[in-house]
Amino acid sequence: MPCAPSPLDRQAGAVMLAALFVLLALMIIGVSAARSALDGEKSARHERDRHIAFQAAEAALADAEHDIEGGADPASARAALFARGYALGFVDGCGAEREVNAGLCQHVPGTPAWQSADLSGNDGPGPDGVEYGRFTGAQLPSGKGTLPLRPPRYLIELLPHTQAGADAARPPGNFYRITAVGFGALDATRVVLQSFYLKAVPEATPQEAP
Repeated sequence: MPCAPSPLDRQAGAVMLAALFVLLALMIIGVSAARSALDGEKSARHERDRHIAFQAAEAALADAEHDIEGGADPASARAALFARGYALGFVDGCGAEREVNAGLCQHVPGTPAWQSADLSGNDGPGPDGVEYGRFTGAQLPSGKGTLPLRPPRYLIELLPHTQAGADAARPPGNFYRITAVGFGALDATRVVLQSFYLKAVPEATPQEAP
């Protein structure tokens, strides 16, 4: 007749079951730790790439300001479009059809030009803006390693500007909204920044009395 299991056999079975539970718990902890480490590394890479795109967008804002102040050639036809009180160079479509006023957007109340623009640099249907350095000659390394995938781009929109107590006989100062996009090392990482820029208007030189 069959023998009943001894107390030692029952104890050994309980120890084995407990060991299996401990092993399972250790495996779960190990998998969770590995996943957390991978998620942390992924988050760190994303943050580094976002920082690259942010710096590129900041560089594009500065390049746009340089463009407004005359760019590489203050005597060029492009520079003349930023003359005090001059607005003819800022057109619907942001100058997509002409080189000289590329990226210069007409202000339409309620319809910001940057909302319909395609600043990806992928030849989209909307205005694609101005690539970094196009009118200033500045250079920004891109396209490899931890550098931006492509140069940043920007649009410049001329906004109405009035000042209380200003002389109505003088043309108003030029007030611009700049929209810039910077790219990370990955195509999916993009940062869009905006700034407002008031171009300095030199005061008239006092005339000497005869």
